[in-house]
Amino acid sequence: MQSRVNFAKAAPDAYKAVAALDSYVKGSGIEPRLIHLIKLRASQINGCAYCVDMHTKEARHSGLSQQWINLVCVWRESPHFDERERAVLGWTEALTNVAETRAPDDAYEALKAHFNEEEMTKITVAIGAINVWNRLCVGFRALPPIAAPAMAA
Repeated sequence: MQSRVNFAKAAPDAYKAVAALDSYVKGSGIEPRLIHLIKLRASQINGCAYCVDMHTKEARHSGLSQQWINLVCVWRESPHFDERERAVLGWTEALTNVAETRAPDDAYEALKAHFNEEEMTKITVAIGAINVWNRLCVGFRALPPIAAPAMAA
């Protein structure tokens, strides 16, 4: 696979606008652990190799366990996530797949049980932001760096 376009160079103003939204999310008061969940789960759903690689590394750097990170993609089957995290993961999936899910009431009610309106809005903005990054990276085939090949079996 080859990269298609370096979107940061092709449209620096667009890149800066998306980066500014991402900066807002980071400073919005949403718990970093929840931001990691949002970014990683949406990127997994969207098949964004670049973002999955980056957000996995960022989560590890923030001190989250490798097991916790590994189980994000199977969160429904794992006891490692509390009810707040599950609500965020469900809402992330619902909005990332909004054309199919139509943001169902059960996902909204789960979120509403743990967060106020301001927090829900900020979480939703965070979901939107990572989905913008995913669409840029998937659409233009941003490739994750290869730090080292997998070990031989």
